[in-house]
Amino acid sequence: MNETVRDPLNDALTTVPGPEADERPAGQSGHPALSADEIARMTDDIVNAIKTVYDPEIPADIYELGLIYKIEIGEDRKVDVEMTLTTPNCPSAQELPLMVENAVAGVPGVGEVQVQIVWDPPWEPSRMSDEARVVLNMW
Repeated sequence: MNETVRDPLNDALTTVPGPEADERPAGQSGHPALSADEIARMTDDIVNAIKTVYDPEIPADIYELGLIYKIEIGEDRKVDVEMTLTTPNCPSAQELPLMVENAVAGVPGVGEVQVQIVWDPPWEPSRMSDEARVVLNMW
């Protein structure tokens, strides 16, 4: 499974091909192997789709807020997303994961989508991008 992870050095999401991507011939899993170009396109499209999801109480998208921790794209085009919330008591805790799931499912080429809420590491304002800091005037 290919994995997109947040690089702690530059706080950007990076796609890392899983070991099976180069070891398994195309079609062995019943699906043609995804090319590096297709993975890059899907990753960009998934990130752009996630950027359309806003926390109803915060005028910044959840990607720029740093709520997305991991995106994995499987050879079967299944996408697993790990995300967090700003607080366990977030009033949007029920709707945000569904909004992310629907946004990602709308990306061409994506198969099944699963969104999981994680609490480790806990979210903190330092995870926000500069773009979110500008929008929220948090310098």
